[in-house]
Amino acid sequence: MAEIQTLYTAKDFKSDQEVRWCPGCGDHAIMNAIQRALPELTHKKENFAFISGIGCSSRFPYYMNTYGFHSIHGRASAIASGVKVANPKLSVWQITGDGDAMAIGGNHFIHAIRRNIDINIILFNNEIYGLTKGQYSPTSKFGAVTKTSPYGTVEHPFHPGELVIGAQGKFFARTIDTNLKLSQDIFVEASRHDGTSVVEVLQNCVIYNDKTHAALSDKEHKEDRTIVLEHGKPMIFGKNRDKGLILDVENLKLKVVELGDKYSEKDLLIHNAEEKNPGIHAMLANMSYPELPVAFGVIRKVKAETYDKAVKRQVETVKAKSSFKCMDDLLNSGTTWEV
Repeated sequence: MAEIQTLYTAKDFKSDQEVRWCPGCGDHAIMNAIQRALPELTHKKENFAFISGIGCSSRFPYYMNTYGFHSIHGRASAIASGVKVANPKLSVWQITGDGDAMAIGGNHFIHAIRRNIDINIILFNNEIYGLTKGQYSPTSKFGAVTKTSPYGTVEHPFHPGELVIGAQGKFFARTIDTNLKLSQDIFVEASRHDGTSVVEVLQNCVIYNDKTHAALSDKEHKEDRTIVLEHGKPMIFGKNRDKGLILDVENLKLKVVELGDKYSEKDLLIHNAEEKNPGIHAMLANMSYPELPVAFGVIRKVKAETYDKAVKRQVETVKAKSSFKCMDDLLNSGTTWEV
């Protein structure tokens, strides 16, 4: 049965708890974007559930006037999966950080994606462990000087988009905490996607990794350093909308070109988020500044059967064929003894 349309405002999703993130933390903006996105959806408020692990971002359920569960470090994917499979009508949101999801929680994270469980994973990526006071994380840049890498980390970071697509992810999007409208639109689209949606939010930690995304949020230059992808539209970017992306077929790489005498809009790649082959999506997700613009928007959105629906269908099929209709049937089956 379809959910009835309800009339909510962002205020309806704010709890009475004091928000205890640091002033200036990007988490505030992400929460505001989600609270603005939820009224656009068709679920009743009691059918939202927010599940988190451990970390600064994982305080999120306390600040939402919905059902929620502040769970165990790295285990939010497992708990969110159980919540969705047990009660498929719920709109389940997993709130996690780069350390919580891709270090201790990496195994749960990739398998939730592989199974395509209908949950929305919002990944706060500040490239640092903030709650535990500034250790490098799985997404910290190579050479980053932190509390646990005083001479610079020698580890190469994960690229969340590459990890999601490599785990057979069907939906991956990216936004940044400073773009509230883009975040809101992406959260709505992620929720409406049937299957696991992963949204990476580039988020600033003002205390332990301030300005780690400054090159992409800088007001003067951000339009020349990022590209907002829209399904079915040419890949154009730049403050003057004078740059675009093409595929360098000879080297199988994406290439930035200037629009003008040699190239026009018709030469540019058209974004197809629904293409099943993940090749171009992986290239887009892996673009990095300064060589290429960083991709924002919905990068990949592909339809596929979800794990929760497959489980429900299997249970119904087995029940229909089973000779056991109640517990007594099961207990009295096979060889029995009366004592």
